[in-house]
Amino acid sequence: MLKTNKKIWGTILPVCLVLLLAGCDTPRKKESEAETAHVRYLALRQEKLPLASALPGRVASLVLAEVRPQVDGIITERLFEEGSTVQKGQTLYRIDPAPYQAAYAAARASLDEAKAHATALALLEKRQRGLLPGQSISRQDLDNTISQHGQARARVSKAQAELENAAINLSYTEIKAPVSGRIGASAVTIGALVTANQPSALAVIRQTDRVYVDMTQSSADIIRLRRAIAQRVMSVSSDITKVRLKLEDGSPYTAITQTQGENFPHWIQGELLFSEVFVEQSTGNVKLRAVFDNPDGLLLPGMYVTAILEEGTINNAILVPQRSVMANNTGGHAVFLLKKNEKDNGTFRVIRRDVALDRAIGNHWLIKNGLNEGDLLVVEGLQKAMPGTLVKGAPSSPGVKGK
Repeated sequence: MLKTNKKIWGTILPVCLVLLLAGCDTPRKKESEAETAHVRYLALRQEKLPLASALPGRVASLVLAEVRPQVDGIITERLFEEGSTVQKGQTLYRIDPAPYQAAYAAARASLDEAKAHATALALLEKRQRGLLPGQSISRQDLDNTISQHGQARARVSKAQAELENAAINLSYTEIKAPVSGRIGASAVTIGALVTANQPSALAVIRQTDRVYVDMTQSSADIIRLRRAIAQRVMSVSSDITKVRLKLEDGSPYTAITQTQGENFPHWIQGELLFSEVFVEQSTGNVKLRAVFDNPDGLLLPGMYVTAILEEGTINNAILVPQRSVMANNTGGHAVFLLKKNEKDNGTFRVIRRDVALDRAIGNHWLIKNGLNEGDLLVVEGLQKAMPGTLVKGAPSSPGVKGK
């Protein structure tokens, strides 16, 4: 019996010892694997990046004319449909012409009277000139007649001017369109009394086949752009005077017949006309103006739009995914980079580097400074990476790119 027990324990003890050693080795192996985290990195590269600014803008009429009366009177007719297109010179309203017809007739009569008086004095002057050599008339009488004749001619000129003025006022009883365009609602009805130079317009005509878009850009952005161009960080785009629009619903401004689902919309491009030479003190912005064709009448005065203005091309731009950038304790931003471990080619040491951001480009950040081409940026496994630790790294999957 004793011999049997010794044989059993002699068999069990080695097995237990092997299992115990194996059990102790497994946690050590797991612990070793846990110490070296796995991350994915992106090898940064420089590229040429065209930049554009998205600026808030408002549509304004290229030509806006307020229809106002130039004489006093009662409106007797309205000769247009509200919201219709009118042509320059088209009659829009009629004012009661009776007082002005009477004034014109009186002015014509005054002119006829002045002409008759001047004709009589002209004949008298001619007759007296013939009598002067025979001393049948004194020189003083002739001089008086010549003077009176001159005054009569002046009265004819004055009467002629008064007749023309009466004719102008009579023509003003027909209120005509000063420009071609679309006319809005009428502010008066038949029977209304209107006065010359009244503050309120009878109607407003706007030309909408071409329109202005007024934009604002901060003076700080303008300074940054000019400095970048001067320092050759950015090259000026050949389309710097071209402007595109996004409408209030976010769609691109294209021909109205174009399908919104098209991947490459045929933008209706406008042209930048000018920028103001001063900064608005209350906002710190500079006003810019562009002009656009509006063949479909899609752009209406007062409409809000987003103008896309080409700035230029950054020659050595570096883009990084936004999720790889974190806030640092100084209010700035930082990233994790990998540096190859000289002792072990299979591992990398994590280092933290502060960076300055320029702007967001889609779901990426444009780096202003702090990174260089060839840097290995940690893009996956950030929660596992701590500055100074060793990690194992692999290139990021094809879906993660620098742009």
